[in-house]
Amino acid sequence: MAGWDEAHWQSDISSGIPRAEQRSGRYARYVPDRLDGASLAIDGPLSRDVGAIERGIRALNGSGAEGLAGIARFLLRSEAIASSRIEGIAPSAQQVALAELAQTETVRGITEQAKLVANNMTVVRQATSALAQAETLTVDHVVELHRSLLPEEPRHHGLRAVQNWIGTSSWSPVGAAYVPPAPEQVPGLMADLVDYINGAAHAPLVQAAVVHAQFETIHPFTDGNGRVGRALIHTVLSRRGLTDRAVLPISLVLATLRDQYIVGLTAFRHSSPTGSAEASAAINSWLRTLLESAAIAVEESERLITAIETLRASWTDRLTAHRTAAGLRPTPRADSAVARLLRQLPEAPVVTPSTLARILDVSLPAAGAALDELRQAGILSTKSMERGAKVYLAREVLDLVTLSERALASTHFDTRVSPPVRPVPTRPEG
Repeated sequence: MAGWDEAHWQSDISSGIPRAEQRSGRYARYVPDRLDGASLAIDGPLSRDVGAIERGIRALNGSGAEGLAGIARFLLRSEAIASSRIEGIAPSAQQVALAELAQTETVRGITEQAKLVANNMTVVRQATSALAQAETLTVDHVVELHRSLLPEEPRHHGLRAVQNWIGTSSWSPVGAAYVPPAPEQVPGLMADLVDYINGAAHAPLVQAAVVHAQFETIHPFTDGNGRVGRALIHTVLSRRGLTDRAVLPISLVLATLRDQYIVGLTAFRHSSPTGSAEASAAINSWLRTLLESAAIAVEESERLITAIETLRASWTDRLTAHRTAAGLRPTPRADSAVARLLRQLPEAPVVTPSTLARILDVSLPAAGAALDELRQAGILSTKSMERGAKVYLAREVLDLVTLSERALASTHFDTRVSPPVRPVPTRPEG
């Protein structure tokens, strides 16, 4: 049965730590129920909500998903920002996109912040993909994910061998807001967690919710637990095929609804008999929090898809007008470089001729001609790189990223109602 066990903390007075920080005494550690094979009773209305939201998520994998995935990777760069311990204003989507390009080409004017974020985005994407695609997930996979999220913090790598806690003094768990299980219990609890992830006892959203809450409850690392726990949400949804193509920014919504998030996690840590009505009520309380975040993430993703479709229609109109004025056939051939580029823009809003040639598998002159045609049509703009070279930017796509990121950081998910509650790029002009 889940519950709290008591332990005694003895401070080392000779350590040189201020006495006010060295509290000795009793404290309580939480030990959760094991998950693998556990039953879970979900309220009827909540179960119907799960079904409706999952249908909404699956719908995101249809038309427009390609563009959504390209944009969503920029939205989720917040994890990369956190893993780089970058503070202050987040690097803009344009800066990060240019920094991604700078990994393979020479680009000037890139901030160090943007370079760090772009590098970490690549690492995080590779690590989470490995987890999602693994036939059988192991504890080592989770440990490797954690290592990738904290690449420059080797002292925190590996499952913890010490007691940790949240809140109060850095030197004593006495009076802490939450104390996770003893370190000797962590390996067994983590083995149980990955066994549960490898199964399909519950609906994907339910499984993702339970996995995240259980992971945060175990708190298996000395730092970086929040980042790994949020990544596991995406891992579960991807492994279960719910986000086959689209990426859902649930983690950003959870970060915005921080108060509700803490209340939900606290409720999850019940002290009732396994399978009891009280235990189910506690888990249902947390599930409501995750479902609310998922529903908001779906709504924002739907808005993005609509915005992308509107933008595509505008691009088509502008290209048609340009080609007509130039005496060309109004619509380019579907297999032409310019037509394929137009479809690719939401995925690759910042490109060079050489990058585009590689993406489309066309000659460098063909890539350059396609880019220049969209520039003449007012769809792309240019920015100088090293030695007179140019990079082409779909600024309207990058503006969509910024507007969505700002909305997701508002407690009302609308900056006209409430301002962002965390650092975000400034609102685009115009």
